[in-house]
Amino acid sequence: MTTVLLIRHASNDYLTQNRMAGLQPIPLNEQGRNEARALAQRLATVPLNAIYASPIARARETADWIAQPHQLAVQIHSGLTEVNVGDWTDQMIPDLQTTDAWKQMLASPFDFRFPNGESNREVHARIVATIDALVAAHPDQIIALVSHADPIKIALAHYLGMNLNDFNRLAIDPASLSILKFNATQVLVYRLNDNGALDLRKETKDG
Repeated sequence: MTTVLLIRHASNDYLTQNRMAGLQPIPLNEQGRNEARALAQRLATVPLNAIYASPIARARETADWIAQPHQLAVQIHSGLTEVNVGDWTDQMIPDLQTTDAWKQMLASPFDFRFPNGESNREVHARIVATIDALVAAHPDQIIALVSHADPIKIALAHYLGMNLNDFNRLAIDPASLSILKFNATQVLVYRLNDNGALDLRKETKDG
């Protein structure tokens, strides 16, 4: 069984400003560094075999904190990157919420394409392909994948067998982790949006 820790990057200024970051190289802020440090402490005793991260700065920074206690090199994987929101990059979310395009996104989010950007259907294809490929590359290991809220929500909706238009019903907080366990016949969603105590040595025996 391969165990995957899906981790959202920690906080940054765009979150507090309620602004669309998209592919912008926004670093962690002080709160985010504190969250990443606390997450690294939570995971320090988990026997991680590999850590992968989105190429965007806020995800790489979070992964670097997690990697330190394990003396692992963070491997960058483009399949874990944030949604390319195109023309919405840097825009204030309250302003976008007044547009017809935002209403279209709410009506059918899975098929929505961000103006001059990516569609959520495309995000689904790349994030699931990435996770499946990394699971195949790490049989019977524990791997951490540091990504972004929407790719993680879309991936979880996929493995839960949800209607993919409902992926925004899942909450994924900064520096939270969700746990997937892959065996030969099924995928188990073991934790979702978790910030609590973690003893993965016990949990991996339960599967």
